[in-house]
Amino acid sequence: MTAKAFESWLSFWNFQREVARERRFVRSPASEQFLQSVAETCRSRVRNVPVGWPLWRAQLGHGWRHQDDIDDEVPCAFPPERMKPLPDRAFEGRANPKGIPCLYLATLEVTALSEVRPWVGSYVSVAQFSTLRPLKVIDCSVAHARIPLHFEEPKAEEKVEAVWAHIDRAFAEPVTRSDDTSEYVATQVLAELFRDRGFDGVAYKSAFGEGGFNIALFNLDDAAMSSCTLHKVDSVSCTYSQVDSTYYMRASAK
Repeated sequence: MTAKAFESWLSFWNFQREVARERRFVRSPASEQFLQSVAETCRSRVRNVPVGWPLWRAQLGHGWRHQDDIDDEVPCAFPPERMKPLPDRAFEGRANPKGIPCLYLATLEVTALSEVRPWVGSYVSVAQFSTLRPLKVIDCSVAHARIPLHFEEPKAEEKVEAVWAHIDRAFAEPVTRSDDTSEYVATQVLAELFRDRGFDGVAYKSAFGEGGFNIALFNLDDAAMSSCTLHKVDSVSCTYSQVDSTYYMRASAK
């Protein structure tokens, strides 16, 4: 399929609005065409993950172990069964709806730790995983650094780049339990599309740090834990930017 697949450089946002706010399970012809276009243009974004590739996963919290010399319990890393999702339940995520788990992993240890957004003094259990077989994942991060903006419809190739840049930013948006979960629907549908097409997962840029990436594996058994260590967060760096200029002033006393 050529790069003429997408009708607009805003095709992802149009699709996201429809499935989040208008219609979800019986989609419009435009949305079905969008998904077909994604399937046809994702081929250049297939990445091969070798056997034994190291990946990391973090969980807030810790277990306990008995220490004989002080006759007391001390914090320790979570046991292996706590570091993987349960196969029959799952919270909403960018790549999975509630009840259908994915194994979310990171390419760097610090990325995995940052993704759980710990605060100073938090204990975090961080496990190292290794892939158990050759995997094919869709890499959504190819156009992550670009911020597409067009005032009229661009050429076909530019539409493809813009749509995939929007897709990666949607996957990379950090998830919190307080989120409106309807905002996840678009990326969940895309992940299901990739899975249906025979791919093993989806990779996308992490919102935390410069060099880290996340990989959501559809099969929980495609990676196995090799070790788990406990970390305590010593400091957290915060950067911010103003997004609204609205302000209020109290009326002067008369």
